[in-house]
Amino acid sequence: MERVSKRSGCVLALVVVLGSSALAQRAFTWQEVRAKFEAANPTLRAGQIGIDESRAQEITAYLRPNPNLTIIGDQIAPFPVGPSHGPFAFFLPLATVNYLHERRNKRELRLESAQDATKIAVSDQADLERSLVFNLRMAFVQTLQQKALLNLAKENLVYYDHVLDINRERYSAGGIAQVDLKRLEIQRVQYLSDLQNAEVGLRTAKIQLLMLLDDRTPVDQFDVTGIFDFSPGLLPLPEIHQAALDTRPDLRAAVEAVEKAKTDYRLAVANGSTDPTFGFDAGRNPPIDAYFGLSVSIPLRVFDRNQGEKRRTQLDIGRNDRLLEATRAGVFSDVDSAYATVNSTIILLKPYKDQFLAEALSVRDTIAFSYQHGAASLLDFLNAQSDYRSVQVNYLNLVASYLNAAAQLNLAVGRELIP
Repeated sequence: MERVSKRSGCVLALVVVLGSSALAQRAFTWQEVRAKFEAANPTLRAGQIGIDESRAQEITAYLRPNPNLTIIGDQIAPFPVGPSHGPFAFFLPLATVNYLHERRNKRELRLESAQDATKIAVSDQADLERSLVFNLRMAFVQTLQQKALLNLAKENLVYYDHVLDINRERYSAGGIAQVDLKRLEIQRVQYLSDLQNAEVGLRTAKIQLLMLLDDRTPVDQFDVTGIFDFSPGLLPLPEIHQAALDTRPDLRAAVEAVEKAKTDYRLAVANGSTDPTFGFDAGRNPPIDAYFGLSVSIPLRVFDRNQGEKRRTQLDIGRNDRLLEATRAGVFSDVDSAYATVNSTIILLKPYKDQFLAEALSVRDTIAFSYQHGAASLLDFLNAQSDYRSVQVNYLNLVASYLNAAAQLNLAVGRELIP
């Protein structure tokens, strides 16, 4: 019985260990989150289907015209004129095959136009992904920000509880008044509120991230990890401009739209040309046993020479040229605005990291030590605590602003220039 009991205990312990490991959180990096997003996001998957549809249209565009087959049975006499002439005495069977021959490379131009449309669809899909990845990055940064605020709130609460324990001992020893102890205990509500708000904010950020990933993982079992900090270095603005011109998918789509408009104009000119229809017919016409013939049908394009479509496609070239100029101007505007925001945030962050954080910590510890030894007032202590908390929160919010601005710059450039 003892051996069975030990074995059951081992099995139970193994189940507990496996169960706890199964429920343990897995922290995903940004690269893993993006890979999950690209594989599972329904909007992106729907856009990929649109590209496949465009490629299918290339097949349709390059198809040849179908030949036409006509079968005729003529000269059937329903009322015979005599006993020697039945209803099929003069029956005339006839078969005709016609085929439209397209001139001026119409099939090739249709295929080229369809291929240009596919290129635009691919660029539009890349631009859609660029926008959605920006939203994903913002949600990822918000999650990191709320995690940092939660850790700060926990640290502040632990520190403040330690201070409260010391002052309760001082009160017991008669070192401070009861009203001062109560004021200290009331002030703890602020740190509890910070902790609760950070927990709610983190949960909300995770829900938003899971929604973008189309993931049904419980919030408590989902986590992300990443560097929540800033980089003081930044590429020169002309290099970023060039990177955006080389990368932005919406600018590439605008260039491809101009090329497609030119192809469509050439196709409209080709469609204004005459396409002959060649025919072959064979039949039997008594007293001739069998015969065949050839024909060519050439439409006379006196009135309709596709003038309207030629004019429309020619105007469409100019319209897409103007849209290309507008898109290029928008690229420069987006880069300049995002660059200014990132640079301004870096300027604000540097003194915080180099000076303000250390000074706020030093002032808090100094005032706390002085207060515990009667050399500083309670108001000085509370103010030092509040200043330290404000500096820390402002710094974390500034780091989040930098990461969001970096994501905005990546969006403006069209690729991850700042990881």
